[in-house]
Amino acid sequence: MDLALYGSQGFFSRGGGAGRLGQDFMTSPEVGPLFGVCVARALDAEWVRQREPDPFIVVEAGAGNGRLAREVLRAEPACAPALHYVLVERSAELREEQVARLRLEPAADALGPATDHDLDEPPVPVGGTGPTVSALDEMPALSLDGVVLANELLDNLAFEIVERTVSGWAELRVGLDEKDQLVEVLVPAAPDLAAWVGSVDVPFGARLPVAIEAVDWIVNAASLLHCGALVLIDYTATWSELADRDGGWLRTYAGHTRGAHPLTAPGTQDITTDLPREMVLAAARRAGLTIAVDSTQAEWLGNLGIADLVAEGQARWASGAAAPDLAAIAGRSRGSEAAALTDATGLGAHRVLVLTKQ
Repeated sequence: MDLALYGSQGFFSRGGGAGRLGQDFMTSPEVGPLFGVCVARALDAEWVRQREPDPFIVVEAGAGNGRLAREVLRAEPACAPALHYVLVERSAELREEQVARLRLEPAADALGPATDHDLDEPPVPVGGTGPTVSALDEMPALSLDGVVLANELLDNLAFEIVERTVSGWAELRVGLDEKDQLVEVLVPAAPDLAAWVGSVDVPFGARLPVAIEAVDWIVNAASLLHCGALVLIDYTATWSELADRDGGWLRTYAGHTRGAHPLTAPGTQDITTDLPREMVLAAARRAGLTIAVDSTQAEWLGNLGIADLVAEGQARWASGAAAPDLAAIAGRSRGSEAAALTDATGLGAHRVLVLTKQ
């Protein structure tokens, strides 16, 4: 899966990803600027909770084409003078798209250059110089006060698949048949893999994802935080819910439609899964994080005042409808954006976990 998504000919390495035109699926930042305005509000609240540190470092992991970062900065959050926004994206092609959307710092910026570089000794960020923006290909190697944000990233980290059999748990691997075609191969699951699902009561033949890379990512991301919050927005479900979906948790996307089997034409389609909720919470405990928010995206956005933002946009449109400018047109679109972002059958059903470290 890692090769299919991030290898030299992988889906994301070749520029696949979120967007309306010419892309493969929609994420919340691609709906419009409203999501970024709400995230800016969340960052301000966390900045205040942390007693307004300067610098205030926000690391957006899996930043894609930079759309969310751009809208957060356009919202002009109160934390802006202290803000050092760092985009982390493995795909070189997507990092190039970031350059088209954002003014990235030169090689001597606060956290490193806008291209690939050695992360062993990143420069120390300077206070009172924000907002600054930089881009990295890996997570920075420093302790920070701030926020690590991952919007629909963890579902794209490689995961294992196990199946309950009469003789115990088996692991699904990938092999080649006599025609050199990729095929599924079941082997006995390693003890550490089976341990994650050992007590899960599901029917024989049921398959479940085991998101070990996501667990490791959460623990490693938490280790960056001296004080701050890890904000995760993604698909999640309990083991029981995943079992009831009869494998429907494993999905592929290409060209805004559901794709083919995951082993079909690797590198041409996105591969994603719902994260097992039990594993995410176990990772949080392992990292010593406290759950501050555990809600749907719709609820989270509601608490951030999305209804007030929609009303503000409608008032802006009403006052400028006779001769609308860009601000008035953007205000008019907030209603449809909010509906998409809070749709209980779509993006609004995402789970938002804010995990804090004092």
